[in-house]
Amino acid sequence: MKTYTVGGAVRDELLGLPVQDRDFVVVGATPEDMARRGFLPVGKDFPVFLHPQTHEEYALARTERKTARGYKGFQVYAAPEVTLEQDLARRDLTINAIAKDDAGRLIDPYHGQRDLAAKVLRHVSPAFAEDPVRILRVARFAARFSEFTVAAETLALMREMAANGEVDALVPERMWQEISRGLMESKPSRMFEVLRACGALAKILPEVDRLFGVPQHPKSHPEIDTGMHVMLVIDQAAAHGFALPVRFAALTHDLGKGTTPQVQWPHHGGHEMRSVALARDVSARIKAPSDCKALALLVARWHGEVHAAAQAGAEALVRLLQNVDAFRQPERFEQFLQACEADYWGRPGYENKPMTAAARLRRAYKIAAQVDAGAIARRHQGGEAIKQAVFDARCAAVRESL
Repeated sequence: MKTYTVGGAVRDELLGLPVQDRDFVVVGATPEDMARRGFLPVGKDFPVFLHPQTHEEYALARTERKTARGYKGFQVYAAPEVTLEQDLARRDLTINAIAKDDAGRLIDPYHGQRDLAAKVLRHVSPAFAEDPVRILRVARFAARFSEFTVAAETLALMREMAANGEVDALVPERMWQEISRGLMESKPSRMFEVLRACGALAKILPEVDRLFGVPQHPKSHPEIDTGMHVMLVIDQAAAHGFALPVRFAALTHDLGKGTTPQVQWPHHGGHEMRSVALARDVSARIKAPSDCKALALLVARWHGEVHAAAQAGAEALVRLLQNVDAFRQPERFEQFLQACEADYWGRPGYENKPMTAAARLRRAYKIAAQVDAGAIARRHQGGEAIKQAVFDARCAAVRESL
């Protein structure tokens, strides 16, 4: 019975990155051997155990055989005779197929160290094509390790997988898991670049894919291409360390421009409402969490009015604040503004410019929120009368301040 550290922990250690989680492979053991040593079984699809003290994961060495479409269509074989090399052969990329023994010796049968040095993402074996989730994983690794390139033969294999319908077997939960993790990487645009290059983006997120090649007016969008704009926006959201709901809203804020009739190009009148409908569809299809969906719909609908807020008067500002529910959900309002700022910065030449409109809205909110709505309510009767009185008082306060 031998234990090896495997996967991301070895890879990140070799890259000089902090190691978050450690995974272990046990060779030469049975489930009964593990139970006798106090390990707790947790694996549903294959034998995985938790260490009795550290609670780290230990998996028995295993091989897999494809039996059906999708990422669950595998028959797993775990037995004491399965070797470390056989276990490593079923992994996705060579850089994730390096093991380390207790003495610190590296076992690297598929030349992962060579690919780390060359900054290449390369599949271990043709078995890569059996699991469609691996397309998303490669794209996510490209977002995390933005200086790495995808090996030509790996990209070709991913194209085959997208073309033969293997991607269609992806379930929403796994799509969201990988897409959300990719959005939280340092350069999320790389994930979509890779997905687009292999033809998977058109099947996974066709609403995003169709944005590429759609022109915008060069006066307000020097980058012109809508798809490129959205990529710049999500990278800006990442560069500023914004939370996942902000990054998802950045991805979906302009989806409606992909449905603008060509005769109207480069103008996109009414794209906000179309973006709302499409962002709702995407959120439902990939099962985005409620906070991500809610912010995405809010940004899709109102981001255009935020950009006009730099010259807006008090009434327009307070009405916009009410429309985005700023007074009841101030934290979400701040995320809303962050997504709008990423939209503003996601244009060549605007990256380091302060967004005056967002600053003006923040100031208006701070002033309007100080109005005592409760005291006003006590002086008026009827819901509409109270609403109007509160609105008027907030407008007066903002007008005086600004």
